[in-house]
Amino acid sequence: MLRNSVRTTSKTLSPLLRKQSSKFAASRLISSRSISFQSTSRPVLFQNSSNQYVNNTTASRFLKPTQFAFIRGEATVVKVPDMAESITEGTLASFAKEVGEYVEQDELIATIETDKIDVEVNAPFGGIVKELLAQPEDTVVVGQDLIKIEKSAKPEGAAAPKKAEEPKKEESAAPAAAAPTPAKEEPKKAAPSPQTPTPAAAPKATPPPAAPKKNTAPPPATGAFSRHEERIKMNRMRLRIAERLKEAQNTAASLTTFNEVDMSALMEMRKLYKDEILKQTGTKFGFMGAFSKASALAMKNIPAVNGAIENGDTMVYRDYVDLSIAVATPKGLVTPIVRNVESLSILEIEDAIAGLGRKARDGKLTLEDMAGGTFTISNGGVFGSLYGTPIINMPQTAVLGLHGIKQRPVTVNGKIESRPMMYIALTYDHRMLDGREAVTFLRTVKELIEDPRKMLLV
Repeated sequence: MLRNSVRTTSKTLSPLLRKQSSKFAASRLISSRSISFQSTSRPVLFQNSSNQYVNNTTASRFLKPTQFAFIRGEATVVKVPDMAESITEGTLASFAKEVGEYVEQDELIATIETDKIDVEVNAPFGGIVKELLAQPEDTVVVGQDLIKIEKSAKPEGAAAPKKAEEPKKEESAAPAAAAPTPAKEEPKKAAPSPQTPTPAAAPKATPPPAAPKKNTAPPPATGAFSRHEERIKMNRMRLRIAERLKEAQNTAASLTTFNEVDMSALMEMRKLYKDEILKQTGTKFGFMGAFSKASALAMKNIPAVNGAIENGDTMVYRDYVDLSIAVATPKGLVTPIVRNVESLSILEIEDAIAGLGRKARDGKLTLEDMAGGTFTISNGGVFGSLYGTPIINMPQTAVLGLHGIKQRPVTVNGKIESRPMMYIALTYDHRMLDGREAVTFLRTVKELIEDPRKMLLV
């Protein structure tokens, strides 16, 4: 009885053992083949446990199957990257590549507009664009599928078409150059045939009537008054600017105080040293550095100008000055920041402002360049502004507005003289700053600019 049960058990187990042994043998065969594949110089694709075809040259021994992003015959989806902690979505401005085009690794493939900056999306690897998963002007969120790229080597003829187009253009230009020569010969042959000047004048007279006919069509259209209207959707940056400006008007108790500055001393100082400074340091000596330094020095006596109101009931005072510089760009006004202005010299401030201005014009500003800011200077004088009231850049307390320099008659020691004068304006939040403090701050800036030597004594 015992023997029969043992025999029965062995019969039932033997198929299972054979299956296990066959699986073991197969696994050894696959592993041996994978090792042999890795010893070859050419890349070989083999199938892993997740039914993915994996390249043997990409450290297949050490990575999990789920870490391989590339599958033969399939494209990899590039997603919208992380933009910043406070930014979760944007507007797709454009694609830099079309379907079927080859893209290099780290090459720009798309641009996304956000509230503050334009985010560039670069290709994580080289390959061919297979599909665009969004359309320009679409709202895209972080992590959304954006574009499909099939990883591949750069086609040999990728650069050839550009070279091939040049000869085509030359060939097309050659016939175009050859065309006028027969055209000149034909009228020459036509001229002797009539042997009279009148027929030659007749064909020349025929083109002028054709020209007036073409010109007769536009006059009725141009004669009527134009009633055309064009509607353009505001981009995200413009929408954000509008929102913040309206927030400043609705939140702050804004008030503006004015003064005028005699720029004679600073202009004379700039005239004497600008060439020497440019030659020695490569820095252009302007007026923004002096006004920035003067503002930072004036804040030592009036720290509330550099403060802010937090949560509606807390006043914050700072011992550092992060200066926001208003820069106009084609897409709107941006305010990149010069950090720790109180610790910089006038020339160091000029260098920092020039660098931020270049980045703003080139669209290369980052979120770090615009995050924060404790005080703002807006120079409308570069556009010819004579007078104006700037708007506070919330949550800051004040903004200094500079305007154009104009020759005006002023009284100096009882005599009327023509001096280069500039109006300056300080818009401030009356909740944080009293009128006495605001006027004192602006007067201090005026005195430091009218006699720049005082900046060495403060």
